[in-house]
Amino acid sequence: MTFDALQTLLPGVVLKPIDTADRQETIAVEAERVVEVCRTLRDSPELGFILLADITAADFWPREPRFEVVYHLASPAARLRLKVIVPGSSAHVPTVQSVWPAAGWLEREVWDMFGIEFDGHGDLRRLLMPEDWEGHPLRKDFPVQIRLKARSSEALQISEEEFRANLANDRAARGRGVGQGH
Repeated sequence: MTFDALQTLLPGVVLKPIDTADRQETIAVEAERVVEVCRTLRDSPELGFILLADITAADFWPREPRFEVVYHLASPAARLRLKVIVPGSSAHVPTVQSVWPAAGWLEREVWDMFGIEFDGHGDLRRLLMPEDWEGHPLRKDFPVQIRLKARSSEALQISEEEFRANLANDRAARGRGVGQGH
């Protein structure tokens, strides 16, 4: 079990196992220790979590602490979900790019969608949303109503004869005569 091995390897780190419905091993870790824990998970021969599969987040607004940053890790023998609980008032987590360089893109996505800062990242900028977008659309308090002026248009009105003529012209232009099928 990964939790027991981590407790042995990192006796001073506060780790908390979390029961989940899908029974995937899930461990909560303090934000300030996440890099150390990830490095141990990767470098320890008995653990060998060589792949960072994904980083995402969950917003539990109005609950406090508001966010969970979730790391999905894989080794040849197991999968692990690592969670960092983050308060809404100070949504900061250290970057894990020094452990897994590919984390940069995943952290940018989490920042873009949730507004969680990854300290030490160096290139937190929009990834999915336009550069001039305001706010973070996956936050539960993000306004989902967009006010636009009402637009209307008139339907194209043509007669049945005009429609048939347009269809025949289109088929002729494509090299198919009327009645030749498709």
